Amino acid sequence: MIRIAIDAMGGDHAPQAVVAGVNQAIDSFMDIEIQLYGDPSQIKKYLTAQERVEIIATSQVIEGEDEPVKAVRHKKNASMVVAARAVKDGQADALLSAGNTGALLTAGLLVVGRMKGIERPGLMPIIPTINPESPQFILMDAGANAQSKPVYLHQYAILANHYCQTVLQIEKPRIALLNNGTEMSKGDDLRKEAYGLLSQERKIHFIGNIEAKDLLNGQADIVITDGFTGNAVLKTLEGTAKGIFKLLKQTLKAGNFKTKLGALLLKGQLKKMAYNFDDTRQGGAVLLGVNHPVIKAHGSANDQAIYHAIEQARMMVLARTIDRMRHAFQQAD
Repeated sequence: MIRIAIDAMGGDHAPQAVVAGVNQAIDSFMDIEIQLYGDPSQIKKYLTAQERVEIIATSQVIEGEDEPVKAVRHKKNASMVVAARAVKDGQADALLSAGNTGALLTAGLLVVGRMKGIERPGLMPIIPTINPESPQFILMDAGANAQSKPVYLHQYAILANHYCQTVLQIEKPRIALLNNGTEMSKGDDLRKEAYGLLSQERKIHFIGNIEAKDLLNGQADIVITDGFTGNAVLKTLEGTAKGIFKLLKQTLKAGNFKTKLGALLLKGQLKKMAYNFDDTRQGGAVLLGVNHPVIKAHGSANDQAIYHAIEQARMMVLARTIDRMRHAFQQAD
């Protein structure tokens, strides 16, 4: 059985959305066991699954406004921290939370533990594209490290490459470096030095630089960048997508009869487009570079997002993704 420790109290809609996602996952996957950490009286209100679910009572919650390191160190009985400790101690195989991002990254690093040979773990979300032949790409790092060194970016590429191969089943992922131009001479010192390391790494398929305007075209399977830039890009893409859909909806509603008739005729295609850009289907952002799968669901995650994040954790464990990463860096050492 695959054992997944879940912070039931983390997220804007916890514990209802978290538990609803668990109910669906238990029905869909016969090879998982779920450990729900949090307030039993609140969790039981929404839990319908009768088998393969255990509730572990905790008395504290890490709030969104809590300072991450301080919260992890001082809230020893917080649902997120106790769940992370269970993963570290081998009582669970993976950790999932929709709670405070900084606190989960801290728990991943300080509790679950950094993988030997990794300088700094990175946060890796999966982003949908407009290319049906290449419908998604990995962004790494998306905010774990605001300041980076070339070696971090080099290691991000190797980590993401293993994830792409084992979980997304892409045999030879195309890896690009996010830059302000496609020429190899472009960028600051970080980008130039990282380009040199990536171009010399024989274990990956490096295709060179990529500009931000081409991210959604499906030109790369993995896009490498520093955490500050990656987080800005991620939030820009999220905000732009939501803004465009909102504007489109407002325009169609406010239009004349012909506009509304056109909207009716396009309804199926518009739903398909919205489905393709539905980030709840992508699972969560994975903290790569720690000793076990640690997955961060969006703070506003609904039950579908939690369900797909559980599916993602299950796939990582089944594919032994972390073991492959650990083996690669042990060989390097």
